[in-house]
Amino acid sequence: MKMKTFQQFKEEIQHEVYDPEVQGRSQIRKTGEGGRVGRDRRKSEPERRRMKAVGGGESKPVSYKDRKDIGGQKQSSTRVQQPEKDRDDKKVKQTYADKIKAERRAAALARRKAKESGSEVKKDTTSKKDIEKQASTLLSKKTPEKKVSPDYKPQKASGLTRKERMSRQRKGETKLRGIMKDQEMARYKKETGQNPDAKGRSKIMARVHKRMST
Repeated sequence: MKMKTFQQFKEEIQHEVYDPEVQGRSQIRKTGEGGRVGRDRRKSEPERRRMKAVGGGESKPVSYKDRKDIGGQKQSSTRVQQPEKDRDDKKVKQTYADKIKAERRAAALARRKAKESGSEVKKDTTSKKDIEKQASTLLSKKTPEKKVSPDYKPQKASGLTRKERMSRQRKGETKLRGIMKDQEMARYKKETGQNPDAKGRSKIMARVHKRMST
């Protein structure tokens, strides 16, 4: 019996066909799909809650689009505040040293007071990991918080597609334009005492367009 190489065994595993029902229930996750660095963490269609209008008053779950930067690693400079001065800047070093001294002096004073009063000296139990997390939070770029009006009410989903909404809007605008045209026609007749000629009709439509645009 011929022994298989690791590469041959790996290729057989990758091309092996699983039962779709079993595969759907399994905890196996493919990594690197579609050029991704990690596995696809997007929700499956039954798990999606955000809906999209498909027309006729009906909606269906939205389908996710692939990001344009798939396969690329994000640089830390895009999400972490970068130093504004050189690492060996004397002023920065002095400021940091003064800060450390002040913190140590305050800690020593607190220990002395606690000892004199007979109470227990509390030790700092903050782990190194927690300190790193706090530092990352402080150094990360701050985005201004968007204020939402307290009077804002989200619009209810109509179930209509954009094409259907635009069609309905255009029909409404056409009807409104007709009403305004009749009003301007009556106004012209009242002012001149006669039916509008070509120049009069142009004047009437100019008034209608001005009213529609405001």
